Amino acid sequence: MRRMTARPANAHQARLLRLLRDGGPNSRAQLGDQIDLSRSKLAVEIDRLLETGLVAADGLAASRGGRRSHNIRLAPGLRLLGVDIGATSVDVAVTNAELEILGHLNQPMDVREGPVAVFEQVLDMAAKLRASGVAEGFDGAGIGVPGPVRFPEGVPVAPPIMPGWDGFPVREALSQELGCPVMVDNDVNLMAMGEQHAGVARSVKDFLCVKIGTGIGCGIVVGGEVYRGTTGSAGDIGHIQAEPDGRPCACGNHGCLEAYFGGAALARDAEAAARDGRSAELAARLEEVGGLAATDVAAAASAGDATALDLIREGGTRTGQVIAGLVSFFNPGLVVIGGGVTGLGHTLLAAIRTQVYRQSLPLATGNLPIVLGELGPAAGVTGAARLISDHLFSPA
Repeated sequence: MRRMTARPANAHQARLLRLLRDGGPNSRAQLGDQIDLSRSKLAVEIDRLLETGLVAADGLAASRGGRRSHNIRLAPGLRLLGVDIGATSVDVAVTNAELEILGHLNQPMDVREGPVAVFEQVLDMAAKLRASGVAEGFDGAGIGVPGPVRFPEGVPVAPPIMPGWDGFPVREALSQELGCPVMVDNDVNLMAMGEQHAGVARSVKDFLCVKIGTGIGCGIVVGGEVYRGTTGSAGDIGHIQAEPDGRPCACGNHGCLEAYFGGAALARDAEAAARDGRSAELAARLEEVGGLAATDVAAAASAGDATALDLIREGGTRTGQVIAGLVSFFNPGLVVIGGGVTGLGHTLLAAIRTQVYRQSLPLATGNLPIVLGELGPAAGVTGAARLISDHLFSPA
């Protein structure tokens, strides 16, 4: 597999590459309108990028008077791999340099099997995508994992739902296997980057992206950039205390939000309700399949089951309480709700909205949209591709 050899030589070239990634093919004149360079300096930098093979000419641009110039685009042969590892499934996609998804696979997977087994599956899925013809090799790969990541090294640190992953050199191991640069981040940060690039947060600079899956996390975007904190653990809201001296949590503490809501907690509470005789609908589903998941609660709620609806509302209210605190502190322009549990739909969103609007001050919530993400599973892999392109499109 090939290794991308060229990197931008300076900040101006990096800026040009990111403009072409986010805006698509553009003329030299239009690029000049967006970057603070003289016409002659701009021409020099574009010509240097053309020589590296990172960009290519792309037909004649629309006339603005005088001689028509060529459009410039990112090299059409560049290929990025986006990998979004969840607690119970993995998504792998190939994109071009403009982050358009060319091929996408999803498979069930248990992150508790450990990094070796999971990455064997990831590499197998990447090989299938190559075999389909969408990529000969990869110029870079972005990886999302469902736990805290020490970002500069690309290493998970004591992830509560990922036994065996603590300290595993994800970036180094996959870079060797794939033969290309690799970047690693928490999965919810990548969801935020995906929604920012191609989803509901395209025009927003300051927003929160809350992922409710097996666990709960929050991507924080400030001034258009993901905020990771000093060590990379910013946004770990699933372990904010929701109930003093409450239920034990997988992290070792008691009363965390994740102990009360998220896919794992919701499945556990639904099974308890089924066994206690509080829901005939959930009891029938439990007897049929032997276990319940958030999707079963969603189906029962859609059928009008009162207990399922109560479980969703209670979880949404607790989550809304935590988000309300974040809104009061951060004053975002948007809150995006994503992740597998968003299949619970409007009942969940309404409970979260009600609690946030009730609890936070009107100045913070008066013009605050709280919405479901647009991209679904594509958000994580798009964000993963965005992560590695940010690295590749930075000066070497």
